[in-house]
Amino acid sequence: MYDLLIKNGRVVTPELVQEANVAVKDGKIAAILSWGDEPEAVKVIDAAGKEVFPGAIDTHAHLNDPGYEWREDYEHGTAAAVVGGYTTVIDMPLQNEPALTTPEIFDAKLAKVQPNAYSDFAFWGGLVPSNFDQLKGLDERGVIAFKSFLGPVSPDYSPLTYGQAYQAMKIIKEFGGMAGFHCEDFAMIKEGEKAQKEAGNLNWRGFLDSRTPASEVVATEAVIEIAKELDCRAHICHVSHPAAAEKVYEAQLDGYEVSAETCGHYLAFTEDDVLENGPLFKCAPPLRTHDDVEAMWEYVEAGVFSGLASDHSPCSYEEKYSEILGQKIENVFDVWGGISGIQSCVQAIYSEGVVKRGVDPTVLANAWAKLPAEAFHIYGKKGDIKVGFDADLIIIDPDKGWEITSDSLYYVNKISAFVGMKGKGLPVATFVRGELMAENGKLVGQKGTGQLVKRLF
Repeated sequence: MYDLLIKNGRVVTPELVQEANVAVKDGKIAAILSWGDEPEAVKVIDAAGKEVFPGAIDTHAHLNDPGYEWREDYEHGTAAAVVGGYTTVIDMPLQNEPALTTPEIFDAKLAKVQPNAYSDFAFWGGLVPSNFDQLKGLDERGVIAFKSFLGPVSPDYSPLTYGQAYQAMKIIKEFGGMAGFHCEDFAMIKEGEKAQKEAGNLNWRGFLDSRTPASEVVATEAVIEIAKELDCRAHICHVSHPAAAEKVYEAQLDGYEVSAETCGHYLAFTEDDVLENGPLFKCAPPLRTHDDVEAMWEYVEAGVFSGLASDHSPCSYEEKYSEILGQKIENVFDVWGGISGIQSCVQAIYSEGVVKRGVDPTVLANAWAKLPAEAFHIYGKKGDIKVGFDADLIIIDPDKGWEITSDSLYYVNKISAFVGMKGKGLPVATFVRGELMAENGKLVGQKGTGQLVKRLF
Protein backbone atom coordinates (compact mmCIF):
# COMPACT_ATOMS: atom_id res chain seq x y z
CA MET A 1 0.00 0.00 0.00
CA TYR A 2 1.20 3.48 -0.83
CA ASP A 3 1.24 6.34 1.68
CA LEU A 4 -0.22 8.85 -0.78
CA LEU A 5 -1.88 8.78 -4.18
CA ILE A 6 -2.51 11.99 -6.12
CA LYS A 7 -4.92 11.02 -8.89
CA ASN A 8 -6.56 12.55 -11.95
CA GLY A 9 -4.15 15.48 -12.19
CA ARG A 10 -2.17 16.79 -15.14
CA VAL A 11 1.41 16.10 -14.07
CA VAL A 12 3.77 18.84 -15.22
CA THR A 13 7.44 17.95 -15.54
CA PRO A 14 10.22 19.86 -17.31
CA GLU A 15 9.65 17.65 -20.37
CA LEU A 16 5.90 17.28 -20.73
CA VAL A 17 2.40 17.53 -19.31
CA GLN A 18 0.73 14.14 -18.90
CA GLU A 19 -2.47 12.76 -17.46
CA ALA A 20 -1.12 10.67 -14.62
CA ASN A 21 -1.42 9.57 -11.01
CA VAL A 22 1.51 9.97 -8.62
CA ALA A 23 2.09 7.37 -5.90
CA VAL A 24 4.26 8.12 -2.86
CA LYS A 25 5.90 5.75 -0.38
CA ASP A 26 8.26 6.64 2.49
CA GLY A 27 8.61 10.22 1.32
CA LYS A 28 9.69 9.28 -2.20
CA ILE A 29 7.90 9.17 -5.51
CA ALA A 30 7.24 5.46 -5.92
CA ALA A 31 5.32 5.27 -9.20
CA ILE A 32 3.89 7.34 -12.04
CA LEU A 33 0.66 5.65 -13.12
CA SER A 34 -1.97 6.10 -15.80
CA TRP A 35 -5.32 7.63 -15.02
CA GLY A 36 -7.57 4.85 -13.83
CA ASP A 37 -4.71 2.93 -12.23
CA GLU A 38 -5.54 3.61 -8.60
CA PRO A 39 -3.78 1.31 -6.14
CA GLU A 40 -4.62 1.47 -2.45
CA ALA A 41 -3.12 4.34 -0.47
CA VAL A 42 -3.45 5.66 3.04
CA LYS A 43 -4.29 9.12 1.68
CA VAL A 44 -5.85 9.86 -1.70
CA ILE A 45 -5.98 13.36 -3.21
CA ASP A 46 -8.19 13.98 -6.23
CA ALA A 47 -6.43 16.57 -8.41
CA ALA A 48 -8.99 16.56 -11.21
CA GLY A 49 -8.81 19.81 -13.18
CA LYS A 50 -5.51 20.73 -11.52
CA GLU A 51 -1.82 20.60 -12.35
CA VAL A 52 0.77 18.71 -10.28
CA PHE A 53 4.21 20.37 -10.37
CA PRO A 54 7.52 19.48 -8.76
CA GLY A 55 7.97 21.61 -5.66
CA ALA A 56 9.62 24.96 -6.35
CA ILE A 57 13.13 25.60 -5.02
CA ASP A 58 13.72 29.11 -3.69
CA THR A 59 17.38 29.63 -4.48
CA HIS A 60 17.59 32.95 -2.62
CA ALA A 61 15.88 33.86 0.66
CA HIS A 62 16.85 35.82 3.77
CA LEU A 63 15.19 34.21 6.77
CA ASN A 64 17.19 36.32 9.28
CA ASP A 65 17.47 33.52 11.83
CA PRO A 66 19.36 33.71 14.15
CA GLY A 67 19.83 37.34 15.07
CA TYR A 68 17.07 39.36 13.42
CA GLU A 69 14.02 37.23 14.14
CA TRP A 70 11.91 40.35 14.52
CA ARG A 71 12.25 40.71 10.74
CA GLU A 72 11.68 37.03 9.96
CA ASP A 73 12.44 33.60 11.41
CA TYR A 74 12.39 30.00 10.26
CA GLU A 75 8.98 29.25 11.71
CA HIS A 76 7.26 32.07 9.82
CA GLY A 77 9.48 32.12 6.74
CA THR A 78 9.27 28.41 5.96
CA ALA A 79 5.55 28.36 6.80
CA ALA A 80 5.05 31.09 4.19
CA ALA A 81 7.25 29.15 1.77
CA VAL A 82 5.16 25.97 1.83
CA VAL A 83 1.88 27.87 1.69
CA GLY A 84 3.22 29.59 -1.42
CA GLY A 85 4.63 26.47 -3.09
CA TYR A 86 8.35 26.51 -2.28
CA THR A 87 9.30 23.13 -0.84
CA THR A 88 13.04 23.80 -0.48
CA VAL A 89 14.50 27.15 0.59
CA ILE A 90 18.17 28.03 0.17
CA ASP A 91 18.83 30.51 2.96
CA MET A 92 21.32 33.35 2.67
CA PRO A 93 24.13 33.80 5.23
CA LEU A 94 23.65 37.51 5.88
CA GLN A 95 20.94 39.37 7.78
CA ASN A 96 21.94 36.89 10.47
CA GLU A 97 23.83 37.57 13.69
CA PRO A 98 26.35 36.16 13.33
CA ALA A 99 26.60 35.74 9.56
CA LEU A 100 27.24 32.14 8.50
CA THR A 101 30.98 32.39 7.88
CA THR A 102 32.51 29.52 9.93
CA PRO A 103 31.75 25.83 10.54
CA GLU A 104 30.97 26.56 14.18
CA ILE A 105 28.34 29.12 13.20
CA PHE A 106 26.89 26.52 10.81
CA ASP A 107 26.44 24.07 13.68
CA ALA A 108 24.76 26.63 15.93
CA LYS A 109 22.44 27.85 13.20
CA LEU A 110 21.36 24.34 12.22
CA ALA A 111 20.57 23.43 15.81
CA LYS A 112 18.44 26.54 16.21
CA VAL A 113 16.44 26.54 12.99
CA GLN A 114 15.79 22.92 12.09
CA PRO A 115 13.19 22.31 14.84
CA ASN A 116 11.16 25.22 13.44
CA ALA A 117 11.32 24.45 9.71
CA TYR A 118 8.26 23.49 7.67
CA SER A 119 10.06 23.34 4.31
CA ASP A 120 13.31 21.59 3.54
CA PHE A 121 16.22 24.01 3.53
CA ALA A 122 19.85 24.47 2.54
CA PHE A 123 22.42 27.06 3.59
CA TRP A 124 24.40 29.47 1.51
CA GLY A 125 27.76 29.98 3.22
CA GLY A 126 29.18 33.43 3.71
CA LEU A 127 31.97 34.63 1.43
CA VAL A 128 33.67 37.73 2.87
CA PRO A 129 37.29 38.96 2.78
CA SER A 130 38.08 37.55 6.23
CA ASN A 131 36.92 33.93 5.91
CA PHE A 132 38.76 32.39 2.96
CA ASP A 133 40.41 29.94 5.39
CA GLN A 134 36.95 28.76 6.52
CA LEU A 135 35.51 27.90 3.10
CA LYS A 136 36.61 24.27 2.93
CA GLY A 137 35.33 23.61 6.45
CA LEU A 138 31.98 25.16 5.60
CA ASP A 139 31.76 23.00 2.51
CA GLU A 140 32.47 19.90 4.59
CA ARG A 141 29.70 20.87 7.00
CA GLY A 142 27.25 21.05 4.12
CA VAL A 143 26.79 24.58 2.78
CA ILE A 144 25.44 24.33 -0.74
CA ALA A 145 27.20 27.40 -2.19
CA PHE A 146 28.95 30.61 -1.12
CA LYS A 147 27.47 34.12 -1.35
CA SER A 148 29.34 37.37 -1.84
CA PHE A 149 28.62 40.93 -2.90
CA LEU A 150 30.48 42.99 -5.47
CA GLY A 151 28.37 46.06 -4.71
CA PRO A 152 27.59 47.88 -1.46
CA VAL A 153 26.16 45.83 1.39
CA SER A 154 25.42 46.20 5.10
CA PRO A 155 28.42 47.10 7.31
CA ASP A 156 28.57 43.66 8.98
CA TYR A 157 28.97 41.78 5.67
CA SER A 158 31.79 43.14 3.55
CA PRO A 159 31.83 42.92 -0.27
CA LEU A 160 34.72 41.49 -2.28
CA THR A 161 36.89 43.25 -4.80
CA TYR A 162 37.30 41.51 -8.13
CA GLY A 163 40.77 40.44 -7.04
CA GLN A 164 39.41 38.89 -3.86
CA ALA A 165 36.67 37.17 -5.84
CA TYR A 166 39.35 35.61 -8.04
CA GLN A 167 41.30 34.29 -5.06
CA ALA A 168 38.17 32.96 -3.35
CA MET A 169 37.03 31.15 -6.47
CA LYS A 170 40.44 29.48 -6.77
CA ILE A 171 39.83 27.96 -3.34
CA ILE A 172 36.20 27.05 -4.02
CA LYS A 173 37.15 25.38 -7.28
CA GLU A 174 39.43 22.96 -5.42
CA PHE A 175 36.54 21.29 -3.58
CA GLY A 176 33.97 21.57 -6.38
CA GLY A 177 31.93 24.30 -4.73
CA MET A 178 29.99 27.17 -6.25
CA ALA A 179 30.38 30.90 -5.72
CA GLY A 180 27.33 33.14 -5.97
CA PHE A 181 27.43 36.89 -6.42
CA HIS A 182 25.24 39.93 -6.04
CA CYS A 183 26.39 41.55 -9.25
CA GLU A 184 26.39 45.33 -9.10
CA ASP A 185 29.68 47.15 -9.52
CA PHE A 186 30.70 48.84 -6.26
CA ALA A 187 32.31 51.96 -7.74
CA MET A 188 29.50 52.54 -10.22
CA ILE A 189 26.85 52.31 -7.50
CA LYS A 190 28.71 54.59 -5.10
CA GLU A 191 29.42 57.18 -7.76
CA GLY A 192 25.85 56.95 -9.00
CA GLU A 193 24.44 57.58 -5.54
CA LYS A 194 26.86 60.45 -5.01
CA ALA A 195 25.87 62.09 -8.30
CA GLN A 196 22.14 61.82 -7.58
CA LYS A 197 22.51 63.19 -4.05
CA GLU A 198 24.68 66.10 -5.18
CA ALA A 199 22.08 66.92 -7.84
CA GLY A 200 19.35 66.89 -5.19
CA ASN A 201 17.59 63.92 -6.77
CA LEU A 202 16.54 62.39 -3.46
CA ASN A 203 13.46 60.84 -5.01
CA TRP A 204 12.63 57.47 -6.48
CA ARG A 205 13.78 58.48 -9.95
CA GLY A 206 17.12 59.36 -8.42
CA PHE A 207 17.37 55.98 -6.74
CA LEU A 208 16.59 54.12 -9.97
CA ASP A 209 19.10 56.18 -11.92
CA SER A 210 21.82 55.51 -9.35
CA ARG A 211 21.74 51.75 -10.02
CA THR A 212 21.95 51.43 -13.78
CA PRO A 213 21.77 48.24 -15.83
CA ALA A 214 25.39 48.87 -16.80
CA SER A 215 26.54 48.33 -13.20
CA GLU A 216 24.85 44.93 -13.19
CA VAL A 217 26.26 43.94 -16.57
CA VAL A 218 29.83 45.00 -15.69
CA ALA A 219 29.84 42.93 -12.49
CA THR A 220 28.15 39.95 -14.15
CA GLU A 221 30.67 39.91 -16.98
CA ALA A 222 33.57 40.12 -14.53
CA VAL A 223 32.35 37.12 -12.52
CA ILE A 224 31.80 35.11 -15.69
CA GLU A 225 35.31 35.83 -16.98
CA ILE A 226 36.84 34.76 -13.65
CA ALA A 227 34.71 31.61 -13.62
CA LYS A 228 35.72 30.76 -17.18
CA GLU A 229 39.43 31.18 -16.50
CA LEU A 230 39.34 29.14 -13.27
CA ASP A 231 36.71 26.65 -14.43
CA CYS A 232 34.83 27.36 -11.21
CA ARG A 233 31.07 27.01 -10.88
CA ALA A 234 29.45 30.43 -10.53
CA HIS A 235 25.91 31.61 -9.88
CA ILE A 236 24.61 35.10 -10.62
CA CYS A 237 22.01 36.10 -8.04
CA HIS A 238 18.75 37.93 -8.75
CA VAL A 239 19.30 38.99 -12.36
CA SER A 240 17.06 41.96 -13.06
CA HIS A 241 17.96 42.98 -16.60
CA PRO A 242 18.03 41.14 -19.95
CA ALA A 243 21.49 42.47 -20.78
CA ALA A 244 22.90 40.63 -17.76
CA ALA A 245 20.87 37.54 -18.65
CA GLU A 246 22.41 37.62 -22.11
CA LYS A 247 25.93 37.43 -20.64
CA VAL A 248 24.91 34.33 -18.68
CA TYR A 249 23.29 32.80 -21.75
CA GLU A 250 26.43 33.30 -23.82
CA ALA A 251 28.59 31.61 -21.17
CA GLN A 252 26.16 28.69 -21.00
CA LEU A 253 26.25 28.30 -24.78
CA ASP A 254 30.04 28.11 -24.53
CA GLY A 255 29.72 25.21 -22.09
CA TYR A 256 30.65 26.89 -18.81
CA GLU A 257 28.98 26.06 -15.48
CA VAL A 258 27.52 29.52 -15.01
CA SER A 259 24.00 29.59 -13.64
CA ALA A 260 21.72 32.43 -12.66
CA GLU A 261 18.38 33.13 -11.06
CA THR A 262 15.79 35.82 -11.43
CA CYS A 263 13.01 36.67 -9.00
CA GLY A 264 9.24 36.93 -8.99
CA HIS A 265 9.32 40.69 -8.64
CA TYR A 266 11.50 41.11 -11.75
CA LEU A 267 8.90 39.16 -13.72
CA ALA A 268 5.81 40.88 -12.31
CA PHE A 269 6.65 44.50 -11.44
CA THR A 270 8.31 47.44 -13.22
CA GLU A 271 10.07 50.63 -12.26
CA ASP A 272 6.70 52.36 -12.55
CA ASP A 273 5.69 50.54 -9.37
CA VAL A 274 8.67 52.10 -7.60
CA LEU A 275 7.86 55.57 -8.92
CA GLU A 276 4.19 55.29 -7.98
CA ASN A 277 4.36 53.37 -4.70
CA GLY A 278 7.86 53.85 -3.34
CA PRO A 279 9.28 52.01 -0.29
CA LEU A 280 7.68 48.56 -0.57
CA PHE A 281 9.04 48.21 -4.12
CA LYS A 282 12.62 49.21 -3.33
CA CYS A 283 15.11 46.41 -3.97
CA ALA A 284 18.60 45.96 -5.40
CA PRO A 285 19.10 45.59 -8.27
CA PRO A 286 16.04 47.76 -8.79
CA LEU A 287 12.95 46.99 -10.81
CA ARG A 288 13.37 47.68 -14.52
CA THR A 289 11.20 48.87 -17.42
CA HIS A 290 8.18 47.14 -18.93
CA ASP A 291 10.20 46.19 -22.01
CA ASP A 292 12.91 44.71 -19.79
CA VAL A 293 10.35 42.55 -18.00
CA GLU A 294 9.05 41.19 -21.29
CA ALA A 295 12.60 40.38 -22.40
CA MET A 296 13.30 38.66 -19.08
CA TRP A 297 10.42 36.28 -19.76
CA GLU A 298 12.12 35.32 -23.02
CA TYR A 299 15.18 34.22 -21.05
CA VAL A 300 12.96 32.23 -18.69
CA GLU A 301 11.51 30.41 -21.69
CA ALA A 302 15.00 29.85 -23.10
CA GLY A 303 16.01 27.99 -19.92
CA VAL A 304 18.67 30.47 -18.87
CA PHE A 305 17.55 30.79 -15.24
CA SER A 306 18.26 28.08 -12.69
CA GLY A 307 15.78 29.42 -10.18
CA LEU A 308 12.76 31.68 -10.00
CA ALA A 309 13.55 32.94 -6.54
CA SER A 310 11.92 35.24 -4.03
CA ASP A 311 14.98 37.10 -2.69
CA HIS A 312 12.70 37.32 0.36
CA SER A 313 14.20 40.27 2.23
CA PRO A 314 11.82 41.08 5.09
CA CYS A 315 11.83 44.08 7.38
CA SER A 316 9.53 45.94 9.71
CA TYR A 317 7.10 48.62 8.59
CA GLU A 318 9.29 51.23 10.30
CA GLU A 319 12.31 50.24 8.20
CA LYS A 320 10.41 51.10 5.07
CA TYR A 321 8.85 54.30 6.33
CA SER A 322 10.54 55.87 9.37
CA GLU A 323 13.78 54.47 10.82
CA ILE A 324 16.23 51.57 10.64
CA LEU A 325 17.95 50.43 13.84
CA GLY A 326 17.37 53.83 15.42
CA GLN A 327 18.54 55.83 12.39
CA LYS A 328 15.92 58.11 10.91
CA ILE A 329 15.13 57.68 7.22
CA GLU A 330 15.99 61.00 5.55
CA ASN A 331 15.43 60.13 1.89
CA VAL A 332 14.83 57.25 -0.50
CA PHE A 333 18.45 56.11 -0.31
CA ASP A 334 18.00 55.32 3.39
CA VAL A 335 14.90 53.15 2.97
CA TRP A 336 15.31 49.42 3.60
CA GLY A 337 15.94 47.71 0.26
CA GLY A 338 14.16 44.41 -0.14
CA ILE A 339 10.86 42.79 -1.11
CA SER A 340 9.07 40.14 0.93
CA GLY A 341 7.81 37.54 -1.52
CA ILE A 342 8.46 33.96 -0.42
CA GLN A 343 4.73 33.25 -0.07
CA SER A 344 3.64 35.03 -3.25
CA CYS A 345 6.21 34.41 -5.98
CA VAL A 346 5.03 31.02 -7.24
CA GLN A 347 1.45 32.15 -7.82
CA ALA A 348 2.59 35.48 -9.26
CA ILE A 349 4.99 33.77 -11.67
CA TYR A 350 2.34 31.26 -12.75
CA SER A 351 -0.22 34.01 -13.34
CA GLU A 352 2.18 36.33 -15.13
CA GLY A 353 3.71 33.53 -17.19
CA VAL A 354 1.18 30.79 -17.97
CA VAL A 355 -2.01 32.83 -17.71
CA LYS A 356 -1.01 36.23 -19.08
CA ARG A 357 1.78 35.35 -21.51
CA GLY A 358 0.91 31.82 -22.55
CA VAL A 359 4.15 30.33 -21.22
CA ASP A 360 4.11 26.53 -21.32
CA PRO A 361 3.82 25.14 -17.76
CA THR A 362 6.79 22.86 -18.43
CA VAL A 363 8.96 25.98 -18.61
CA LEU A 364 8.14 26.77 -14.98
CA ALA A 365 8.73 23.19 -13.83
CA ASN A 366 12.14 23.45 -15.46
CA ALA A 367 13.00 26.89 -14.11
CA TRP A 368 11.77 26.58 -10.54
CA ALA A 369 12.64 22.90 -9.93
CA LYS A 370 14.93 20.97 -12.29
CA LEU A 371 17.44 23.63 -13.31
CA PRO A 372 18.08 24.93 -9.77
CA ALA A 373 18.39 21.36 -8.49
CA GLU A 374 20.98 20.68 -11.18
CA ALA A 375 22.86 23.94 -10.55
CA PHE A 376 23.10 23.34 -6.80
CA HIS A 377 23.91 19.63 -7.25
CA ILE A 378 20.80 18.24 -5.56
CA TYR A 379 19.09 16.85 -8.67
CA GLY A 380 18.20 13.23 -8.12
CA LYS A 381 16.85 14.06 -4.69
CA LYS A 382 15.02 17.28 -5.57
CA GLY A 383 13.79 18.96 -8.72
CA ASP A 384 11.54 16.59 -10.65
CA ILE A 385 8.64 14.15 -10.57
CA LYS A 386 10.49 10.89 -11.12
CA VAL A 387 10.60 7.59 -9.26
CA GLY A 388 13.11 7.79 -6.42
CA PHE A 389 13.00 11.57 -6.05
CA ASP A 390 11.70 13.22 -2.88
CA ALA A 391 7.94 13.64 -3.14
CA ASP A 392 8.08 17.45 -3.13
CA LEU A 393 4.95 18.44 -5.01
CA ILE A 394 2.61 21.37 -5.48
CA ILE A 395 -0.89 21.16 -6.88
CA ILE A 396 -1.93 24.30 -8.73
CA ASP A 397 -5.53 25.12 -9.62
CA PRO A 398 -5.06 26.93 -12.94
CA ASP A 399 -8.52 28.47 -12.86
CA LYS A 400 -8.57 29.77 -9.30
CA GLY A 401 -8.50 33.56 -9.03
CA TRP A 402 -6.77 35.26 -6.15
CA GLU A 403 -5.89 38.56 -4.51
CA ILE A 404 -2.98 38.78 -2.08
CA THR A 405 -3.89 40.36 1.25
CA SER A 406 -1.84 41.22 4.33
CA ASP A 407 -3.96 38.94 6.48
CA SER A 408 -3.12 35.92 4.30
CA LEU A 409 0.65 36.29 4.81
CA TYR A 410 2.48 34.09 7.32
CA TYR A 411 5.39 36.53 7.71
CA VAL A 412 6.48 38.08 11.01
CA ASN A 413 5.91 41.43 9.29
CA LYS A 414 2.82 41.25 7.10
CA ILE A 415 3.96 43.81 4.56
CA SER A 416 4.85 43.12 0.95
CA ALA A 417 4.91 44.70 -2.49
CA PHE A 418 2.72 41.77 -3.57
CA VAL A 419 -0.21 42.82 -1.35
CA GLY A 420 -3.07 43.90 -3.59
CA MET A 421 -1.86 41.92 -6.59
CA LYS A 422 -4.56 39.90 -8.37
CA GLY A 423 -4.17 36.93 -10.66
CA LYS A 424 -5.20 33.41 -11.56
CA GLY A 425 -3.61 30.04 -10.85
CA LEU A 426 -3.06 29.21 -7.20
CA PRO A 427 -1.12 26.54 -5.28
CA VAL A 428 -3.84 24.66 -3.37
CA ALA A 429 -1.68 21.89 -1.85
CA THR A 430 2.02 21.57 -1.04
CA PHE A 431 3.79 18.33 -0.11
CA VAL A 432 7.29 18.07 1.36
CA ARG A 433 8.61 14.52 1.04
CA GLY A 434 5.03 13.31 0.81
CA GLU A 435 3.79 15.21 3.86
CA LEU A 436 0.90 17.61 3.24
CA MET A 437 2.21 20.93 4.54
CA ALA A 438 -0.26 23.46 3.15
CA GLU A 439 -3.75 23.31 1.71
CA ASN A 440 -5.96 26.05 0.27
CA GLY A 441 -3.73 28.84 1.52
CA LYS A 442 -3.47 27.46 5.06
CA LEU A 443 -0.57 25.85 6.90
CA VAL A 444 -1.49 22.28 7.91
CA GLY A 445 1.87 20.52 8.36
CA GLN A 446 4.01 20.03 11.42
CA LYS A 447 6.84 22.34 12.47
CA GLY A 448 10.14 20.50 12.34
CA THR A 449 9.25 18.53 9.21
CA GLY A 450 11.89 20.42 7.23
CA GLN A 451 15.32 18.85 6.85
CA LEU A 452 18.75 20.16 5.84
CA VAL A 453 19.64 19.48 2.20
CA LYS A 454 23.27 19.06 1.20
CA ARG A 455 24.69 18.81 -2.28
CA LEU A 456 24.96 15.28 -3.61
CA PHE A 457 28.38 15.72 -5.28
